[in-house]
Amino acid sequence: MSLRRTLRLLTGVTIGALLAAVAVVSPAAAAITGGSASNTATTVTYQFSFTGAPAFQRVYVDTDRNTGTGYAQGTVGADYLLENGNLYRSTGAGWGWTPVRAVTFSATGGVARWTVDRADLGESTSPNDADLVFQVEAPLESSSKYTHVYSGGGSSGTVNYTAGTDNFANPERGFYHHTGDCDKADFALSTLQGYRSQGNSLVMCVFYLAEYKNSAIGQAALDQLQQQIDTVRAAGLKLILRFAYTTSTTGDDATRARVVAHLDQLAPYLNSGKDVIAVVQAGLVGAWGEWYYTQNFGNAGTVTATDWANRKAVTDKLLSVVPSTRMVQLRTPKFKRTMYTTSVVQPGDAYNGSTNSRLGHHNDCFLASPDDFGTYENTAVEYPYLQDETRFVAMGGETCAVNAPRSTCPTATAELAQFHWSYLNIGYEPNVLASWSSGGCMADVTKKLGYRLRLESGTYPSSATRGGSLPISFSVRNDGYATPYNPRGLELVLRNTSTGTNYRLAMSSDPRRWTAGASTNVAQTLTVPTSVPAGSYQLLLNLPDPLLSARPEYSIRLANQSTWEASTGMNSLLHTLTIS
Repeated sequence: MSLRRTLRLLTGVTIGALLAAVAVVSPAAAAITGGSASNTATTVTYQFSFTGAPAFQRVYVDTDRNTGTGYAQGTVGADYLLENGNLYRSTGAGWGWTPVRAVTFSATGGVARWTVDRADLGESTSPNDADLVFQVEAPLESSSKYTHVYSGGGSSGTVNYTAGTDNFANPERGFYHHTGDCDKADFALSTLQGYRSQGNSLVMCVFYLAEYKNSAIGQAALDQLQQQIDTVRAAGLKLILRFAYTTSTTGDDATRARVVAHLDQLAPYLNSGKDVIAVVQAGLVGAWGEWYYTQNFGNAGTVTATDWANRKAVTDKLLSVVPSTRMVQLRTPKFKRTMYTTSVVQPGDAYNGSTNSRLGHHNDCFLASPDDFGTYENTAVEYPYLQDETRFVAMGGETCAVNAPRSTCPTATAELAQFHWSYLNIGYEPNVLASWSSGGCMADVTKKLGYRLRLESGTYPSSATRGGSLPISFSVRNDGYATPYNPRGLELVLRNTSTGTNYRLAMSSDPRRWTAGASTNVAQTLTVPTSVPAGSYQLLLNLPDPLLSARPEYSIRLANQSTWEASTGMNSLLHTLTIS
């Protein structure tokens, strides 16, 4: 029996002060996330996600938004209380409640959800608003105040969304960790899970094949690669993957023929692991796989026509064994422009599986000198080229040397945006990164690397019929430096507020085309399947990974307040409709 339930049995005792003393209100409590409210013309739906197995789930509803009336809970004066499957009205005297009626309630899968008649809250079809506090017990955890603005009672409603300010992990973007040579240092599951809890979703795997320059790759090495892939998948992260043969500036790498043969061996592992491979860096040639110091492909910048042909043969082979849905990144713009084309990827060709659309870029000496230690040959040509290219291909890398003022915040943030950076090494170079912290831009960089998608507003119907049309329209803004670069699903989800059953309707808009630094209007008229039962439905938006759709941590979280459901990977649209 809960403390509050016990206190209800007491008579002749003033309990308000006692409750205030024992109720610990924790606005950032880990037990409650994703609190939201939505409404139709006649009902209100409340929900939040929770952890553990609390005996009680509650919503305090302050319908008059007056802290001086009702029960004082946190910063609201609750006129009504939802506790599990019942609605109560405050008597106005401390913890005093009068039962109103039983309501539709569920608490499964870590999500608590209620649907209540607006009339039972004293709220008519005229627009109104209410302050809410969500709570679980035991242990007793409470949310901060959430304000629900009712949509109108007409045929459709417009929802305005509030931007979130926190940093969180999202797939295939952000700072990455480099933990050591991937062929020798085993990934630790707990360590990778720790990275994710810190807001990072990427880990670097530089897999050296030093022992196999003159032979086939041994099975032990292939097993090691498989083990690393499996651990990353178990942790909910993704890989930035590169193969190389040496860390020596003598450039003792393998021949073209040996590299090609090795790629044939690696092909099945790349294919089976494609779900957790974010991107593959070309690697393979020269020291660290960076194509400069090399004994077989043109050393220290002296590259003959034959050397270029060998480099292209390796890149072509890599493209053929890396799954076609994944990109391959080259170390400098010159490499792509020399071996393939100087033409940038055009919008109509983006993501079509062609060689040009799959070749991205990485810069491992970002901001280190006027030419980023040889990354650029002619910035007057390559800067505009790279700016256009990276609208549609993956860009990432690391810093490598302090070069103030170029390596400080003003230039760093300008170029991260200009060249649409998706990921960056969190561990190197530490002094450059420290200057971003002291310079005040690190928090911004952390949030904006890659995409940062947030809803601005949406217009949705209040009712629909089975087999009938369902017009959906919303505006989404990308506050990040880049767009998603791998295939990404988009679904409108209808969730029955009584049963919790989800019905998924595919939408045609491609999140990879939700332009960085701009807003995109998504409008589509869907059809309600005839198999959907009549009833009340909450609307959600899901952006799943097509290869990991059952894993919520691989779905995209929108940067809004009170929309994210960690347990499902879905984003509430804060709207409910009735299907008849």
